[in-house]
Amino acid sequence: MYSRSLKPGERRERVRPDNDSSVRGRGQGPFGSWLLGPLDQDAAVLRRRVQGLLTGTLIATNVIGALVVVGLAALLMPAPGMSGDLVRVTAIAVPVYVVSAVVVGALWGTRGALRTLRWAAEGRKPTDDERAAGLRVPLRLTLVQAVLWGVATLVFGALAALVQPRVVLTELLVVAFAGVVVCAIAYLAGEFILRPYAALALAGTSPARPLSGGVNLRMLLFWCLGTGVPVAGLVVTAILAWVRGDVSTTKLAISVIVLGLVVLCFGLLVTVFTARAVVNPIRSVQHALGRVRAGDFTVEIPVYDGTELGLLQAGFNGMAVGLAERERLRDLFGRHVGEDVATEAMRATTAELGGTVRTVSVLFVDLIGSTALAASRPPEEVVGLLNRFFAVVVDEVDRNHGLVNKFVGDAALAIFGAPVRLEDHATLALSAGRAIARRLAAEVPECPAGIGVATGEVVAGNVGDPRRFEYTVIGDPVNEAARLTELAKNVEARLLASWTAIESADETEAGHWKATEDVTLRGRSRPTTLATPRIERVSDSQSL
Repeated sequence: MYSRSLKPGERRERVRPDNDSSVRGRGQGPFGSWLLGPLDQDAAVLRRRVQGLLTGTLIATNVIGALVVVGLAALLMPAPGMSGDLVRVTAIAVPVYVVSAVVVGALWGTRGALRTLRWAAEGRKPTDDERAAGLRVPLRLTLVQAVLWGVATLVFGALAALVQPRVVLTELLVVAFAGVVVCAIAYLAGEFILRPYAALALAGTSPARPLSGGVNLRMLLFWCLGTGVPVAGLVVTAILAWVRGDVSTTKLAISVIVLGLVVLCFGLLVTVFTARAVVNPIRSVQHALGRVRAGDFTVEIPVYDGTELGLLQAGFNGMAVGLAERERLRDLFGRHVGEDVATEAMRATTAELGGTVRTVSVLFVDLIGSTALAASRPPEEVVGLLNRFFAVVVDEVDRNHGLVNKFVGDAALAIFGAPVRLEDHATLALSAGRAIARRLAAEVPECPAGIGVATGEVVAGNVGDPRRFEYTVIGDPVNEAARLTELAKNVEARLLASWTAIESADETEAGHWKATEDVTLRGRSRPTTLATPRIERVSDSQSL
């Protein structure tokens, strides 16, 4: 798997599950729900969205609590005659208190929470203290609800003491149970609604430990709120009925059935919220892993959870950064030594000096008159011409599955048949030589060059020192190609090959060449038969 690496100045892209084809149509956003909006929403829009959701949740949870109080009060009182007045008082007092609690909660809880998060509205990064306070906002909202329902427990206990003293304990149990329901829902909803602010608070951080408690603590808390307290309430109800002794079997059965249904529904609600709180961060990592698997290492997950799940999200982001950097190094490595060499180097378990004997074809290209070119033109212009010159060479060598092994000043050495074996290396090298000669004459006439092609056995491998080495080929064909290049500068086609290379090529490619003369090249003891393209003139309208 090879991926695009980050370019200089390019920013990593945050994962947007709502735009991901794998989850399109599921109604999910980057924070696990479309209700929470997109990543790049305006601060004012985010504030209004969160304030509206928090206020709506506050009203809904308190209404649920009120219904629980009224319903359980009607069911758990010992007898209609004894508890009728209290039920009527409760039915009137509860709505009044709920309205008051909503107003106080909105002013005290919601506004206070948003004041704690004012750094987000100011568009700045939070300090460590502000970050910690921001992640504790769901707990703060829960404590506000706990205080309000604690006061409610005392108020309704006092009313019960005035109207029907015998049922004070039952009334306290009913209101306390409703308070637990409200607090549990408030915490879960608050943690969900405030995910965008949690993401802003945790952006760019890699904490070593959870910042808002761990998953174990969260699960234990949710079990206590969703299962432990309701079941304890059910047990206490049975004990009260047994102690009083004046509750009929039918009344007790109805009370247990109703309480059991409340426990089941409430436990299901808490379980659903808990499951979403755990699954959503994991799902965001899953979607991001899909993007990485597809070769995109620019993804970044919004970290919106302060538990180990948030550490998982942050850890993925750190991993993605490392992978992007590794791919960038791999890309640079491939550009410097060639992708085939880079791939072979990464496949090897160890990097060793030395090589193996291979039969390859070597192509050498050398610019003509580079000294005069450098003396007559500004350096910037010379560099531009050389880049155009080398672009043609690289393009045609790559097209013919060769490797540009090195650039030597104004020359280039290309190898066909190493490190990747090629059965038709001579055919490809000769074809590349003809194409380079044709294109240089047509596209870069300011840079005439001699081109030589030779075929034979070489040693291909790593040369240098264990601390610094390079992949290259050493052998007679390399020297032969270099000498042919010098001679090619003085022929019209600017291209010469050894007859050994022609004999190693297929019939179609060999048909484009003809033998000319035997020449003993400098530094060699035996003559070399030279070959040139059958059509020697190279122009815009004529090809080799």
